[in-house]
Amino acid sequence: MTKEISKTEEEVGSRRKVLFGSAAVAAGSVLAMTGSGGVSASDRGDDSDKSRTASMVTMPDGTQIYYKDWGNRHGRPVVFSHGWPLSSDAFEDQMMFLGSKGFRCIGVDRRGHGRSSQPWDGNTMDQYADDLAVVVNTLNLTGASFVGHSTGGGEVARYIGRHGTGRVAKAVLVASVTPQMLQTSSNPGGLPISVFDGIRSAVQADRAQFWLDLAVPFFGTNRPGAKYSQGRVDTFQLLGLQCGLRGAYECIKQFSETDFSQDLRKMTIPTMVIHGDDDQIVPIGAAARAAVRLLPQPTLNIYAGGCHGLPQVFKDRLNADLLAFLS
Repeated sequence: MTKEISKTEEEVGSRRKVLFGSAAVAAGSVLAMTGSGGVSASDRGDDSDKSRTASMVTMPDGTQIYYKDWGNRHGRPVVFSHGWPLSSDAFEDQMMFLGSKGFRCIGVDRRGHGRSSQPWDGNTMDQYADDLAVVVNTLNLTGASFVGHSTGGGEVARYIGRHGTGRVAKAVLVASVTPQMLQTSSNPGGLPISVFDGIRSAVQADRAQFWLDLAVPFFGTNRPGAKYSQGRVDTFQLLGLQCGLRGAYECIKQFSETDFSQDLRKMTIPTMVIHGDDDQIVPIGAAARAAVRLLPQPTLNIYAGGCHGLPQVFKDRLNADLLAFLS
């Protein structure tokens, strides 16, 4: 059932030698701890200190996926999947908050995004989900809650669709692209393909400027009375530019054309759907309202006046809702 709810040159030279020498020692120590900087896929299920220190997990195709692991190592795990074209940094407010409440928070940078590798191939929703599965298995996470924002919501759904709920206790879809963004005969409320073709053209033409332009409706700063933060806009552009052009371009097709209907039906765990009713990026009608009709155990939580960037603009409310639901 759905619920709504002046030093001398000699001194300077000596100091540099000391600094460089210290840096070399530190670097050597880090290399000694992390080895090659990755965790092979054959080490799945190994939750050793090496796995956590490395902050990288190597996929079968050689792609390295970055993750951050915050909070109580023995706390209940919460896995975060970010939106396009960002990284797990976009969830730092939620990870900081839940980590301080005793949870273990794992943020994963999708391939092509953030600090993960930028492979030419494999930028598909199925591969995103399989990459996430390797990270989850490597860290041996059980009873985990999965939180996905925007494209990350689709990634969470596809993860469950392909890998089941064996390691999943609950899920939260925040301003998610599920069940499908593209307008089709079976999804008349979606957006026409011309919208996504326009995004592709803009990303190829001048993606730095496009990220700045996209930040405005993303955070809803074009609405009367909305608070504008230059810092948020600049950060959005910075995180977007960390995403490689190939990955950013290929991901557009994945978040817009993928049909997650069957994945949602397989999410047989309690799932909270959170969406703003003024989301200008992923309109609520063909997204959250349609998703709850497919989910077996949904709770719909609508944020009045909510924009797409809920993890930043509505972080206090989102943090409280996550704590209540995940507890």
